[in-house]
Formats: sequence, C-alpha cells, structure tokens
Amino acid sequence: MDALGINLPGLITQMVSFIILLVILSKLLYKPLINMLDQRADKIEAGLEAAERARAEASKAEDAISKQLDEARVEGQDLISQARETAEKFRKDEMVTVTSSIENLKLKAQKDIERDRDAAIEDLRREFADLVITAAEKVLTDSLDEKEHHKLIENILEESSLSKEN
Repeated sequence: MDALGINLPGLITQMVSFIILLVILSKLLYKPLINMLDQRADKIEAGLEAAERARAEASKAEDAISKQLDEARVEGQDLISQARETAEKFRKDEMVTVTSSIENLKLKAQKDIERDRDAAIEDLRREFADLVITAAEKVLTDSLDEKEHHKLIENILEESSLSKEN
C-alpha cells in the first residue's frame, strides 16, 4: 500500500481516532442533541394539541355564548311583552277608576244642583208668601182703589228688592 501512498499504521491510527471521536461525539453531542430535538418536538406537539383544545373550547364557548344570547333575547322579549300587558292593564284599571270617579262627581254635582234649586225655590216661595202676606195686610187695612193698589204693590216690590240688596 506504500505504492499507493497509503501508510497503514497511520491509516489505522486515524481510523481508531475517528471511531473514538465518533463514539465520544455520539455520547456527548449526538444523544443530547437528539434528546433536545425530541423534547422540542414533544413541546411543539403539546403546543399544537393545546391549540387544538383551545380552538375546540373557543368553539364550544362561542356556541354557549350564542345560545345564551338567544335565550336572553327571548327573555327580553318576554319581559317587554309582560311590561306591555301590565301597562295596558294599569291603563284600563286607571280608566275604570277615573270613569267611576267622574260618574260619582257627576252624580254629586247633580244632587248639589237639585238641592240648590230646591232651596232657591223654597226661598222664592217664602219671599213670595211674605210679599203676598204683606200686600194682603196693607190691602186689608186700607181700602184702596185701583191706582193706590198698583202703587202699593210697587212700593212692596221696591222694599223687598232693597232689603235683598242690604
């Protein structure tokens, strides 16, 4: 092998050195590097699984939120309907109350008007009776002719109107 320029003891030494270096590098560098790459692959895989779980949970949460929003809308519509019904019932109740109150006031006013009218008629009767009695007294005490009779009635009417004004 000398003819080829290969030195056998140098080649064996280099091969043994290369194998030792390969074993040392394999033990010190290759296995830790592979372990580190495996760990990194595991972390990436765990991250991908976590991202998938998060995506699934987000989808579930979105569905739940959508469902809750729909329920809230339905509940809100129910509350609005109930409020409208309550307002309508209150309005009707108030209308009945106001109507009955107006009727009561109307009846009371009619009774008051009737009572005042009856009192006015009674006062007028009393005054007229007093005038008739006064006129009759004067006619009976004095025998009058027609002219004096009219004058007497006018005087009595003036006296009664003056007494009312005072």
